[in-house]
Amino acid sequence: MAQHEGFKAAPLPHEWMIVSIIGFFFALLDVYPNISQKWGAAFMVFFILMFLASMVSMTLATTEPIHLEVLAAHYKRR
Repeated sequence: MAQHEGFKAAPLPHEWMIVSIIGFFFALLDVYPNISQKWGAAFMVFFILMFLASMVSMTLATTEPIHLEVLAAHYKRR
């Protein structure tokens, strides 16, 4: 896949992918059958897009120091 010259993917935290998976299954198993099929389908599409964004982030994100410092909240310099 050719990468566009102006496109730079920023790294996303790992919670982004976890929320997308849990949200998709919540929408599939609870919202879609019990509350509203239209809202359930809309939430499922939204969480699929979140999951795809996390996959793009995992494969194309750069390792710039500013991004690594934000993501590594547990890491402290001595």
